[in-house]
Amino acid sequence: MTTSREKLNEWLEIPNLAPDMREELESLRARRDEGDEDAAAEIEDRFYRDLEFGTAGLRGVLGAGTNRMNTLIVRRTTQGYAEHILGGAAAKGKTRPRAAIAFDNRRNSDLFAFEAACVFVANGIETYLYGGLSSTPMLSWTVRELACDGGVVVTASHNPKQYNGYKIYDPSGCQCLDAAARDVADRIAAVAVADGAKTVADKYAGALAERVAAAAAAEELLNIIPDDFETRFVDRVREATSLRSGTASGLSVVYTPLNGTGSVPVRKALSDIGVGKVETVPEQQDPDPDFTTCPEPNPEKEKALKLGLELCRRRRDEGDAPDLLIGTDPDCDRVGCAVYDGADYVRLTGNQVGVLLFDYIAETRAEEDIMPERPSMITTIVSTPLTFAIADRFGVRAENTLTGFKYIGDRINRMEAVGEESGFIFGFEESCGYCAHTLVRDKDGVGTSLLLCEMAGYYKGLGKTLLDRLAEIYERYGCYIDSVDEFVRPGKSGMDEIQAAMTRARAVSPGVHGIAGVKDYLPGETLPSSNVIQYDIAGGGRIMLRPSGTEPKLKVYYSARGDSDADAERSLEALKRTVAEMGIES
Repeated sequence: MTTSREKLNEWLEIPNLAPDMREELESLRARRDEGDEDAAAEIEDRFYRDLEFGTAGLRGVLGAGTNRMNTLIVRRTTQGYAEHILGGAAAKGKTRPRAAIAFDNRRNSDLFAFEAACVFVANGIETYLYGGLSSTPMLSWTVRELACDGGVVVTASHNPKQYNGYKIYDPSGCQCLDAAARDVADRIAAVAVADGAKTVADKYAGALAERVAAAAAAEELLNIIPDDFETRFVDRVREATSLRSGTASGLSVVYTPLNGTGSVPVRKALSDIGVGKVETVPEQQDPDPDFTTCPEPNPEKEKALKLGLELCRRRRDEGDAPDLLIGTDPDCDRVGCAVYDGADYVRLTGNQVGVLLFDYIAETRAEEDIMPERPSMITTIVSTPLTFAIADRFGVRAENTLTGFKYIGDRINRMEAVGEESGFIFGFEESCGYCAHTLVRDKDGVGTSLLLCEMAGYYKGLGKTLLDRLAEIYERYGCYIDSVDEFVRPGKSGMDEIQAAMTRARAVSPGVHGIAGVKDYLPGETLPSSNVIQYDIAGGGRIMLRPSGTEPKLKVYYSARGDSDADAERSLEALKRTVAEMGIES
């Protein structure tokens, strides 16, 4: 087995290694040779494994090395994916397959997108490359709109600035499912890092913009997607999502795109539905790869919404309090929000937003007599069970999938295959991901932002806030508290700790710690295999453990229910004590 030291030397022997990567690695080697233990540990972390190509593609820290995001890894990955696309196209008798590529505002996203395009072109794949920042949902739509055989979006979603990533999509616009992802991973593994990828990138010199322009002019297979595609996308989303026109005219909103791709499309969507007032957080309106004002640009987290909340409170103190704060992550597929309660701003969890949106969609469709035949709502195993109670009331079929919106997208595809696609009315996962239309097969921050404002405006017209409506829902179905704890364990040792924690968790049996039942999703008996464990607690309540698929952390999901807020809080505290007693995080 090749050691990290040997892999480092192999990389330094690559003739055309980019100067910045060579300098980076030579500096590390020199420091290590001088006895710097931190440098030795850094080399080990960069080379102890290949950056894992999982079911969500790649995501990793930027830098040189096999366990980092860089041009060599992007080329190698794209070569493997290109071979997968070519194989699928050949099976359909298609001689000129197509692929679409989008990218966000992160460091090297535009470079990696160009590198991916150059590999596709070299492999004979007609390629459609966005010329500027574009969101994840827009890429999913573009794959479908242009009848592509696959797609790529270069993004690390909500991860910190040192990360970037590479997500792949199938011909339906859905992130590749497990079997396809395994095939891609196997093909990638057979590609030599140094020179195994075909590419036309090295034919072009100069600044990146010059290289893109020159390649687009010279390469028959490379097309730059027109600027009007974003407008077309937003218009289509509005038509497919909006349920009550004219409700948002009295609404005041503060919006933050967290320096990402949502700035233009979300503001257009809110303008198109007539939101009375939209103010964007100025420091976070324009692209910023360093995320200077929000080091972790995840709208699930209060820190990410800090500037938005401060702006809301300033306007409140001036006598003009906004009704709603919304924020989208850098690739605009997740949405977080906070609601004015008459005194301050209350952040809603991803589960609470999902409950509100589903309740609004179901009730509106029922009242307006536009409920489709055999309506369906699709969620994930770690999301709140409250949506099942709502579904039962409105006669909506409710389904669970594994964590990951691609599984929701796959269910929509299955509905489409039997002519029931129109029955899909909502899909969501607790990590602030939602979609209420079938134009895409992924989370959609544009459509969700639109629907949130329409819903808030509708209830404002009835003299209610979203908090008031949530209280009404709890009064009908019971009080639910769903929360998540995260145990972060970086590096190789952290990965080992997380695996050890899951091993300990699997040793826990019913009858101890108040556990009434255990369900392990790893065998894949009712759903595809997944490294998730569920504990059903005697007297009610649920605990689920899942290592993150994109970050070095173990997630613990709690779902508690009570007859009152206080009762539900007591149940939640009991669930957390159970996890502590089990020693999962030790």
